[in-house]
Amino acid sequence: MNIKKLGKFVITAALIGVVAAGLAGCSKKDSAAAGDGGKKKVVNVAYTNYYVPYDFVNDKGEADGFEVAVMKEVAKKLPQYEWKFTPTSDDDLLIGVESGKYTIGTKGIWKTAAREKKYLFTDNYIGASVIGLVIRKDEADKVKDMDSFAQHSGKLVPIAPQDARYMVIDTYNKEHPDKPIDLKSSEAFQIADAYSWVMEGRYDAYLEVELSYKNNIVKDDAPYHQFNDQLAYIRYKGIPTYPLINKKETKLKDEVDKAIKELRDEGKIAELEQKYFGESLSQYIGQ
Repeated sequence: MNIKKLGKFVITAALIGVVAAGLAGCSKKDSAAAGDGGKKKVVNVAYTNYYVPYDFVNDKGEADGFEVAVMKEVAKKLPQYEWKFTPTSDDDLLIGVESGKYTIGTKGIWKTAAREKKYLFTDNYIGASVIGLVIRKDEADKVKDMDSFAQHSGKLVPIAPQDARYMVIDTYNKEHPDKPIDLKSSEAFQIADAYSWVMEGRYDAYLEVELSYKNNIVKDDAPYHQFNDQLAYIRYKGIPTYPLINKKETKLKDEVDKAIKELRDEGKIAELEQKYFGESLSQYIGQ
């Protein structure tokens, strides 16, 4: 081999080495982003299979509901992950996200101090759950909102301290120290008891999520529809709902948080609220 050819060979070999090293570096980076072996990390989203219209399995056997739809839009913004949606029960979802069986869970969850000890929450909420008072219809002229209820009697069906609804009334009382609601801790009771106690006058109101009231009382096939003529519902406010995220998934939490904010800014969440609720429940937050 003459000197010129040898020089060309050395230069060519060096260039090949540089390119190969660069490709190897990219490959390692891509592999690291995707996970071991170059496979995408699986984000398993658990959702309650019955909580229409928030999270449920539709008649086609598909993951459906407002929160599921939001999380599917989040998935589109985070294609570096493989997304899986798993229907399950309330208890399995809570235990599963805490243990790492599931990465994320959606079930119309409110943020509380107790839950923040077990799970990560995004700063941006998904949507809202409307909370309000179940009262007797013959009291509707006296009780029109939370303030008039407090002025009227404030006799509320007791709430378990670990129930997120307890926090709602506790917060109200701190903001209205001159006329608080009579907040008592509850023993375990059936929901039918709460309705009966209100109708009998033992208490004057029961704090309940509006969707539960509709499912339990208003619908023609509701289990306690016989109480519909005697009870009425008054909206109080919207409570933000969030996805639950496993405590170890701090990076994913930040990514999901950013995606939710983008979806709200783009108007996508408002569009999905109209689709599933016929209105924006988020508008009631902070009222």
